[in-house]
Amino acid sequence: MEVTTHGGRRGTGLDAIEWACRGEELGVGEILLNSMDADGTKAGFDLRMIGAARAAVGIPVIASGGAGSVDHFAPAVEAGADAVLAASVFHFGDMTIRQVKDEMAVHGLVVRR
Repeated sequence: MEVTTHGGRRGTGLDAIEWACRGEELGVGEILLNSMDADGTKAGFDLRMIGAARAAVGIPVIASGGAGSVDHFAPAVEAGADAVLAASVFHFGDMTIRQVKDEMAVHGLVVRR
């Protein structure tokens, strides 16, 4: 899990989890964790990376990258994300925010209404 720049095209040599820890040490308030490997695939969030980040930091983790169905959101929260982010699936009408919230509620997850 390497930190990348330029839309995932350039590696930095930095480990993403170590970088998240360093951010926490420096006082960041939350981590926006975007998996460039999952981003745009619509195959689901990178649950392994989310879990690793959750285990490493005590600040909120926002998971991004990979959402493709309403079934993808609850597992990301269950893996340790404090919040989940998606964009294109809403922009292109693949699903609605209400559908995602309803599905998360089925899993017993508390969401703002």
